Amino acid sequence: MAEETPQPAAEEPVAADTPAAEEETPAQEPAAETGEETGEQPEPEAAAVEEKPAKESPKETVAVKDKPKPDEKPGKKPKAKAAPVAKEAKLGPAEPAERPKPPSPEPPAALKAPGKGADINLEATATVKFVLMPSGQVVTMACMLGQTLQQLKIQFANELKMPINLIMLMFDGKTMSDATTLADLGVGPNGTVQLEMQSADPVNNPIRSYRPRQEYQMPDVITVRVQTERDAKDVVVEIERATSKKPFLGGFRHKVNGAEFHNAAAQTSQKARTQSGVDRYCRDTQTVQQLHQVQQTFNDTSTQMTGVGVYVCNLEDKLMVPGKYTLADDHLFSILQKVILIQKYYRRWLAKRYVNKLKEDKRRRLEWERLEEVRKQKEKEDRIKLEFQRRMHPKSKEDFDLLYAALEKWRLEELERINSSLTGAERKAALCMLLDQETQLLAAIERHKLETGVDNKHNRIQDFLEKAAAPKKWRGFDGKPTEMDTPYTLRAKELRDIYNSINMKYLTQDERLDVLLTLKHTVKEHDCKLTQEIIELIDREADLLMRGVKESNLTGLRKRISTLFLQYIKTPTFNPEAAHLLKVPQDPSSLRKNIYFCSSCNKYLASTEFYLSSNSRTPGKCRSCLKIDNDARIRQDYSHYRRMLKALRRSEESYNDNSQIAFLMQESDLHYLVENIWSGQSVLSAWQDLYDLVLVRWDQHAQWSPWNCILLTQDEAKSHQHLVTLDEGYGEVFIHKVTQKHTLARNYFSRLPGMAELIRQHGADTAHSMAPGPSTIAGRALNMQSQKV
Repeated sequence: MAEETPQPAAEEPVAADTPAAEEETPAQEPAAETGEETGEQPEPEAAAVEEKPAKESPKETVAVKDKPKPDEKPGKKPKAKAAPVAKEAKLGPAEPAERPKPPSPEPPAALKAPGKGADINLEATATVKFVLMPSGQVVTMACMLGQTLQQLKIQFANELKMPINLIMLMFDGKTMSDATTLADLGVGPNGTVQLEMQSADPVNNPIRSYRPRQEYQMPDVITVRVQTERDAKDVVVEIERATSKKPFLGGFRHKVNGAEFHNAAAQTSQKARTQSGVDRYCRDTQTVQQLHQVQQTFNDTSTQMTGVGVYVCNLEDKLMVPGKYTLADDHLFSILQKVILIQKYYRRWLAKRYVNKLKEDKRRRLEWERLEEVRKQKEKEDRIKLEFQRRMHPKSKEDFDLLYAALEKWRLEELERINSSLTGAERKAALCMLLDQETQLLAAIERHKLETGVDNKHNRIQDFLEKAAAPKKWRGFDGKPTEMDTPYTLRAKELRDIYNSINMKYLTQDERLDVLLTLKHTVKEHDCKLTQEIIELIDREADLLMRGVKESNLTGLRKRISTLFLQYIKTPTFNPEAAHLLKVPQDPSSLRKNIYFCSSCNKYLASTEFYLSSNSRTPGKCRSCLKIDNDARIRQDYSHYRRMLKALRRSEESYNDNSQIAFLMQESDLHYLVENIWSGQSVLSAWQDLYDLVLVRWDQHAQWSPWNCILLTQDEAKSHQHLVTLDEGYGEVFIHKVTQKHTLARNYFSRLPGMAELIRQHGADTAHSMAPGPSTIAGRALNMQSQKV
């Protein structure tokens, strides 16, 4: 613990009796005149903030603090000069006053600017004007010629509270290197140079205004609020200032700038020990001193007896009969037996407590296993129930994929049964009947798809309207959410309410006319072909309503009005909030670099409409064509692998080690990895239910990859993640089996474009850090050229 915390650098301990520690700062009065405190190094530069003038004058000078001489040692403090020179700042065309230069020794060769001659002293100062763009604020500072632009950036990054990589310094409109010094810019001693400072990201991180630091003055009296048990009270504390300098009792000295650090333990008084209220005594007063006293009577002691002339009453006398004499061995044996008896009862109590604890642990374990079994059974039942509901009432694409997969599974089972049991004409008849049943089931699925499409379209429209009308939301500095309605969101909310009103059913004639009138006034604000058509349809429906036409005959007309008004809502000119919700951007030029051709449907689509698997070299077919092809021929359900891939990516995000390969995998890649490499079952228990299987890392210290994974159940994966080393939980035969599967996965996935580079990079990183062995062979790099499939 030190009283000062300067920049970290090499430090050397200084004893209290060293000359540097005993040396006191002489001439404290001159030091006070120059504005420097004893024991501190003079600041290397003084900053002054001024507004950018209309025309800069070359005769401006800046007050600069005195610098320590180059030949002074870092451990010594600079002495005050007899005649300190104060440089004055003058503005305007007046002639500059002559300033006497203090004598300074010739700087060493290391302090001379390279390539500029031997007469330039890098310790000399120059006036640097920093123009902060785009505000135009001018910051004038005195800097040494040897300072680099990197050091100036670091200083301004601390002052402006912004990252150093966003600060750009330019000279004469050109960006300079960070290693460039002021002497390299052609500035001489006491010269002037102007640099422009701007931000690399002016939109998100602009250059802030520069505010010079102000010295803090400690007040003489402060008020402190003390919290008591009942209430709080204010206490006035008077600040006592030190009248004398504390003696140096040892510490450290900075080798570069000579700053001294006092030892806090030697400079600070010991904290008084609080009284606990308990009396404490030394050991001598608490120890009992033993005294030996002989109780055997002397031989010449006599006893008073009844005799002549003496009567002694014997009414209270007792007749003492001596008992059986007990030997010392017998007495010790009796004590031993009692000790053994006590130990028996104590050990019995310990054993009973241990057995009761084991019984309680067993009961808890059985109860936990029962609850886990009930939970798993309930989850399975809920999953089966949900899957049944998805099959009976499909709503999404995943639900229809599940239906097609179930249909294909049923067709293959029936086909196998027919081929195994029937032959000849019976087999052909059964195949024809199977084809008819499949056709009927496909037609039923298509009817469900059409009905679901209508509901999904309505839901998509409502979601679009709700998103457009939603207020802007953000979290404030206190963490509370804040919502704000803009004119655009209010406009979207008004259009949403009108759209819902014109689609309402069972309205009276007057209510319907009011809704049509409101819609007419809304679309009248813009005059175009779309609004004219809407107004024409509104007048037509109003005329038919006044003539008493039935509502069933107006269904088509109302649908046309609703469709045209929805088109009106989706137009950004009439509803600005819809601009960022439309799928097709308004600027067609933004699609030039992200458009690909689908060879199946012969359409040009955006890049997001294509599946880019790991082994694809061209975009191939679009999502719609692949969906149609899957429903017609393959009928593969990827919902299980999609869920497994999401769980894998969540697990990799929790490691926070920049894992990338897991996010490049697609559902088809995971399907090949699970079915072809791991045979669709747990490598430990051969469990085949995909709902319970997860892919985890084989080596926890390496990133996930197809050659660094293992397929286990969820319970097995939790136990696997707690292993410190692989040899701790698995044998050599099992490790060899897993290694073979990793080799197969590496041979297949090493050919995938976009992953080969990651394979080489990952192998190069792990080859140096992992020792060879059966537990780490899966993570070592292999020669890609020697692998053949």
